[in-house]
Amino acid sequence: MAVVPNTIDIVVSDMGKSLAFYAALGLNAPLDRADEPQVEIATPGAPTIGLVSEQMVRQSNPHWVTPVGQRVTFACRCDDAAEVDAVYAHMVAAGHTGLKEPWDAFWGQRYAFLADPDGNRVDLFAEL
Repeated sequence: MAVVPNTIDIVVSDMGKSLAFYAALGLNAPLDRADEPQVEIATPGAPTIGLVSEQMVRQSNPHWVTPVGQRVTFACRCDDAAEVDAVYAHMVAAGHTGLKEPWDAFWGQRYAFLADPDGNRVDLFAEL
């Protein structure tokens, strides 16, 4: 049996803020589910993104401790360099945190860093 990634879960402190961030990013985040402890965001051709509240995590694992510092990077492919620039500008204008403005990386991609509401780095990239 082959192991196939199906869902990538992100533990969130505020479901509403996280859903708003991922909706602004362009994912099909169901904004009307902000009061739920777990929400899945389907992504075309990729694993599902699961948002899980800290409260829900603590119910199943009472010893869970809120991490300090970044542990995961979530990277989103854009169609081209112009889209990286446009999405980054849109997110920052909407009040989300930009960590590093778009640049042409030495590895041949246009790249940028955002932060989601919990401080997880969310990358934008496109081939140059």
